[in-house]
Amino acid sequence: MLTEFGKILIFLIIGALFVVAGLFAAWLLRPRRPYPGKLAPYECGEEPIGDAWVRFNVRFYVVALIFLIFDVEVVFLFPWALVYRELGLFGFLEMAVFLAILLVGLAYVWVKGDLDWDKPRPQIPRIERPPEPNPEKVLKETPVS
Repeated sequence: MLTEFGKILIFLIIGALFVVAGLFAAWLLRPRRPYPGKLAPYECGEEPIGDAWVRFNVRFYVVALIFLIFDVEVVFLFPWALVYRELGLFGFLEMAVFLAILLVGLAYVWVKGDLDWDKPRPQIPRIERPPEPNPEKVLKETPVS
């Protein structure tokens, strides 16, 4: 007799074997006809320029992660919208607090500048130099030997 965990383990093993067998069959049966156009990186219809291993600006990833975070959190609004009448005032206040937290997070990334696509030019600090000494005064003070 198998326990419930044993049944789950057997199910996971069979699932993993099914995936591996499918990938192996696809690798075995696929046609192998490479040509330069097929091996070139796809650039949304544009001709590829340069190497595919270029460094991307980190801002792409930051904007994508911020979008994902807010997108996943907004998904919680849909179930609430379906049952908000049954929840009453408590459900409304709970969602108001949730949205307030989201707005605070949005304001934080906005003020921080992470939503700006173009980074503003950096402020280069200036070093104040002391005024140039008067050459006549320097000549008077230097001893002549």
